[in-house]
Amino acid sequence: MEKFKVSAEIKNLEYVIAFVDNELEKHNCSDNAKMQITIAVEEIFVNIARYAYGNNIGNVAIYFDSAGNPKNISIKFIDNGIKYNPLEKKDPDITLSAEERQVGGLGIYMTKKIMDDIKYEYKDGQNILIINKILR
Repeated sequence: MEKFKVSAEIKNLEYVIAFVDNELEKHNCSDNAKMQITIAVEEIFVNIARYAYGNNIGNVAIYFDSAGNPKNISIKFIDNGIKYNPLEKKDPDITLSAEERQVGGLGIYMTKKIMDDIKYEYKDGQNILIINKILR
């Protein structure tokens, strides 16, 4: 398991993406799976950076793990920010036009659709969000 810790600031997104891309390269990840994982990682990290700590700056730890055959890529995000389970948010009605839809929620909806599994728990004052993608 590889770990990367960074302050939860938008300016650090490029480093987070580089960390994940580097790990995916080690596992001969297809371009399509790599794109899907990168989209999900970006969505989750940006949400943590924007909302987890309010006006303060905190940290986020990102753990990358792989196991099994086929490979199951697991990426875990841990922050000490405000307790928030994005999976409880109602999915947006994508049949509505952009003007008719409520703002927010589309990114986590997309993440749930492109990942094979996504889990959230709040434990010991920490938000823990885990995304999984099976490489086929």
